Amino acid sequence: MTKQPVTPDALRRYAVSRSLFTPCTLVEAVKKLGYLQADPIRAPARAQDLILRHRVDDYRADDLEKQYAALPLTEDSIYNYGFFHRDELALLHPRAVSQRWRDFMAEHASLRRAVLRYLKAHERAHPRELEKALSSGRRVNGWGGSSSATTLMLEGLHREGKVHVFRRDAGIRVYAAAPKAARALSGDARADGLIRLMINLYAPMPLRSLMRFARVMSDARPGVDCVKRLELMIKRGEQRIEKIDHVTYVWPAAESMPEAVDDKVHLLAPFDPVVWDRLRFEHLWGWRYRFEAYTPLAKRKLGYYALPLLWRDDVIGWGNVETGAKGKLNVKIGYALGKPSGADATIFKRELDKEIERLREFSRTR
Repeated sequence: MTKQPVTPDALRRYAVSRSLFTPCTLVEAVKKLGYLQADPIRAPARAQDLILRHRVDDYRADDLEKQYAALPLTEDSIYNYGFFHRDELALLHPRAVSQRWRDFMAEHASLRRAVLRYLKAHERAHPRELEKALSSGRRVNGWGGSSSATTLMLEGLHREGKVHVFRRDAGIRVYAAAPKAARALSGDARADGLIRLMINLYAPMPLRSLMRFARVMSDARPGVDCVKRLELMIKRGEQRIEKIDHVTYVWPAAESMPEAVDDKVHLLAPFDPVVWDRLRFEHLWGWRYRFEAYTPLAKRKLGYYALPLLWRDDVIGWGNVETGAKGKLNVKIGYALGKPSGADATIFKRELDKEIERLREFSRTR
């Protein structure tokens, strides 16, 4: 790609157009993204569903959960929890488990063996059925509450790569023994794959953000040096690196930047790839968006689950969505730096109405 001056305007168009690709099938969308972040809050739907609705043809809330068992997808963690295509499994394991989990697994070694025996005999393990069979009692979980020891053991085995999530029943993970692993990748190949996955998902990505996660991913995977491999990718020209204003960005060197984006309005999930990186958000869009679901009510400025409001290539505000009587959606819009005016106001209003109608259709069950 011939180098040309890169401006914040060009980066905005690039960030929006490459992430909000032409809608396709569910599996194709996850494959294109590389990773789909998950979150359990429904306001008005889970984050993974809100992300997919912009990228999958005729997508409805909960389609991922309903279809998951029949799809070549898996739930797991890279730096946080989400969904991947099974082609990426070799990047995930083996990995280090935190000291808290190592202590739990060692303390309950006999339960670990019992759970693995149960899975051999039954193929699937629903936490409630497993608890009935093993009667292991309850333990303190990582959030200060309590969970059954069998549920915690299933989570620990999942972290180890011994089991995987086969499906969900009303949001509850049902586990099965993990499929036989493909031939293990070398440390360098895993590092390269992880770095490319991150850049593909979040490009143009601030180098500071990418380096932070490269260190986290390396620390969790002995023998995998993502920092070193990223430096090599940049040195050999696979990834382009440029400083725009005060922020240094990284993106695939072979990709070009679009001249324009369409007029569509999108109400994005708080974890959508377009808005996920807060450093990039504040640089490119000039205001501070915050996810306030865990912020005390009196300190909230945007709302419990404010959805960033994207128009063309500009995030101009946010929307709060509430479900009213008979399932009717009520959408309240706030603006960060002012509402569109003049001729743009008419276009914006038309596109916002279309987006709210798409959101209503997405929220209807099939």
